[in-house]
Amino acid sequence: MANFVLCSSPVYGHVAPMITIGAELVRRGHRVRLLTGSRFYDAIAGAGIEPVALPEESDYDDRDVDGAFPGRAKKKGIAKLKFDVDNIFAGGLTGQAHVLLELLADGDVDAVLAETAFGGAFAMLRDPAAARPPVIFCGVLPLILSSDDVPPFGPGLLPSTTVLGRVRDRALRFLVQKVVFGSSQKIFERKLRDLGVDLPVFFMDGPKLGDGFLQLTAPSFEYPRTDLPEGFEFVGPILPTADSAEFTPPEWWHELDSGKPVVHVTQGTIDNFDLNRVVVPTIRALADEDVLVVVATGGRPITDLPGDLPANALVTEFVPYSLLLPKVDVMVTNGGYGGAQFALAHGVPLIVAGDSEDKPEVAQRVAWSGTGINMKTGRPKPAAIRAAVQEILGTPAYRERAREIQAEIAGLSAVQTIADRMEAARVIAPPS
Repeated sequence: MANFVLCSSPVYGHVAPMITIGAELVRRGHRVRLLTGSRFYDAIAGAGIEPVALPEESDYDDRDVDGAFPGRAKKKGIAKLKFDVDNIFAGGLTGQAHVLLELLADGDVDAVLAETAFGGAFAMLRDPAAARPPVIFCGVLPLILSSDDVPPFGPGLLPSTTVLGRVRDRALRFLVQKVVFGSSQKIFERKLRDLGVDLPVFFMDGPKLGDGFLQLTAPSFEYPRTDLPEGFEFVGPILPTADSAEFTPPEWWHELDSGKPVVHVTQGTIDNFDLNRVVVPTIRALADEDVLVVVATGGRPITDLPGDLPANALVTEFVPYSLLLPKVDVMVTNGGYGGAQFALAHGVPLIVAGDSEDKPEVAQRVAWSGTGINMKTGRPKPAAIRAAVQEILGTPAYRERAREIQAEIAGLSAVQTIADRMEAARVIAPPS
């Protein structure tokens, strides 16, 4: 039996894959502890994993991030991403690190798996590889690592293959790293220095210093790179499962088999306080179209929606994607990375309207991969949404490309691969 520690920021889309991985490691007979937010205690314990809570200064409720971090709601675009880096990811680093180092103090941990936003794992790098357990990073966001082949992460720019374009990308990487995130870099360096760690790279490249990097997507959804680090692997997304016996279908569920095109719209479970950004405009856009619009509010009360909903709007707070997406023809989303992966795993083309966090990067990858349309705004107009839906429904190439990536994902097995890598890391770990 091995002893593994998993680490995640207290964000549902980051924690859920770690629970699935942990459950598989438990099934294989290993001891697994998961360090993350206290609100996930029951879900973690229910999977047979030992929950370890983050300290109060590193914990927050991801269902109300704006409330947890005053001033965030007023930020937009890259300014919001920088705010999140400084106040959420760097801000929680010290508390994360202290608890993680306490878990490692007994010397009986065989390997650590940390998702890429868990900066506290960088504290392990104060010791040489031979003197610590291996630490493997898991990419739950679009690939954040810097590269000579792509623009910097954040603005949502397409890579260029021209000489001038590559010069542009080089200049932008300098600008983003030294100017836009220059103060963020200093925050990371200071916090890690206090922990006895020198950070020799840009903070987004910290995972390169670990012992492996496993990205939760298919290769065709990422820009080509020639400089990926040793130990990097595309393993595919970790898909949610749902027991149909536990799901009570809403009364309109049978309508999804009527033969009409089904459009699903969601703003996920975090950026959904203002449903007027994407959900309501989509409902309005398609009110007179011969389609069905499945609206998932992501836990927001249905009463948050206007009272005069059109007849083709079918509303629920939650619906299992494993049951819904096989019936969906187009998904309209604000660009959550996990949701986009789930759609592609079912061959569903996407319309992405996101302008915060990592969402511009997701939107650009959707457009680049040919699997959908980037609306290039977080508040699309109904007419623009209607035109995008009509284009996807009328252009088979989007569905065909989504199905190609679906087949690619079907050939990958993220949970098994990650569990295998953790067990292999344990084999090469130094004896305690």
